[in-house]
Amino acid sequence: MEIKKMFINGKWVDAISGQTRDIINPFNQEVIATVTEGNASDTKAAIAAARKAFDQGDWANAPATERGAIVRRIAELIERDKEELANLESLDTGKTVEESRVDMDDIAGVFRYYAELADKDGGEMIDSPIPNTVSKVVREPVGVCGQITPWNYPLLQASWKLAPALATGNTLIMKPSEITPLTTVKVFELMEEAGVPAGVANLVLGAGHTVGAELSENKNVELISFTGGIETGKKIMQAASVNVKKLALELGGKNPNIVFADADFETAIDQAMNAVFFHAGQICSAGTRLIIEEKVHDKFVAALVERVKNIKLGSGFDEDTQMGPLISREHLEKVENYVETGIREGATLVVGGQRPEDPALQNGFFYLPTIFTDCTSSMSIVQDEAFGPVITVEKFTTEEEAIKLANDSIYGLAGGVWTNDIAKAERCVAKMRMGTVWINDFNLYFPHAPWGGFKQSGIGRELGKLGLEEYTETKHILQNLKPEPINWF
Repeated sequence: MEIKKMFINGKWVDAISGQTRDIINPFNQEVIATVTEGNASDTKAAIAAARKAFDQGDWANAPATERGAIVRRIAELIERDKEELANLESLDTGKTVEESRVDMDDIAGVFRYYAELADKDGGEMIDSPIPNTVSKVVREPVGVCGQITPWNYPLLQASWKLAPALATGNTLIMKPSEITPLTTVKVFELMEEAGVPAGVANLVLGAGHTVGAELSENKNVELISFTGGIETGKKIMQAASVNVKKLALELGGKNPNIVFADADFETAIDQAMNAVFFHAGQICSAGTRLIIEEKVHDKFVAALVERVKNIKLGSGFDEDTQMGPLISREHLEKVENYVETGIREGATLVVGGQRPEDPALQNGFFYLPTIFTDCTSSMSIVQDEAFGPVITVEKFTTEEEAIKLANDSIYGLAGGVWTNDIAKAERCVAKMRMGTVWINDFNLYFPHAPWGGFKQSGIGRELGKLGLEEYTETKHILQNLKPEPINWF
């Protein structure tokens, strides 16, 4: 089996140590690829290449239209190789190939969006109050950027970081998750084909405690963009203080989905399932906290349970499959412990709560879609991110109580409100402390709108113009058109 390599300074290279890692298909635990396994030494080499490429200035100072054209070409190549990329993503993550095809369309859209923005900001003239002076504000690239992506949406999350960083003239080192690196390797091949210059974009494969730690601590890295767990995010913040790096952190969520009695019942049921069971709930914005008005609570739960019982688990390449496996044995055991905790805390397990008995699924990391009722905000299963196919159900009687429950979390990434009363929806949205709130929908996004959270869900934003600005520094330029002595001294 060919060993997938890292991409440093325009060349595909093995790890200095010679170490490798097998990549496992979570559906059946088969080895689907072997990749080189980098460490701090490889990371330092990649940082040095990115540093040199940035300091030379060829990429940062290139006309923005040229950078935009290359980013646009990457989008075209992703579209060309969409099917190959989707198959790789499904092999790597276990998600259905149809989900992966949709992801590839979204990914190409992200690159295309930032390609179009690349040359749109020529700076801002400020009306100077000082006679004979001209004042201008411009945005310049941050410099060398470290980018660390998660295992759940490997290439989608990579696109959110790569496209704006390249469009604004930065150089970068990307570290994908060590367990799902295959589509990121492939997109670096496409970036090379598109004409990204040597040293501008570098790829290091390896574990977070080696590669990620070096990126976070190294003084030649000026920005870290990280998507992942909150505890790792805290460690990155501490490490980044070495040289006061800029930070863009997306650290997950425990996202409330509020259903009022006047909502469209069938649509709310359907969307409550979509909010959680796509990709087996391994989504940072999953609506895992279902908060239902008491008037419709019992009816809603009963209908939801019947629908959940019929979810078909299986291979992502089976067209009948609706939900694939969890990513790894370790993560499966984490979800199992989470469910066991819920039972101990007194929540009522109404469906799921175990691995499937189907013999065809025994080699994979599958877990049945699960629902808990009789949950309260004091329970850890309501507060902690499960990152699996588990819904906790809470009950409310008043609008104020619903909002209080929704905000009772250290997280603030996303949330939803279901009601046909638009005034009520607007009141709720105004008081919900989250970066994205959907009204009568859940989990829709597009590259034009910013993404990120309040509270401990993170710092900064991805996507939209704000996602582009994360990769820039603001510079004020003041020119005196008529300099003369001040004669102060």
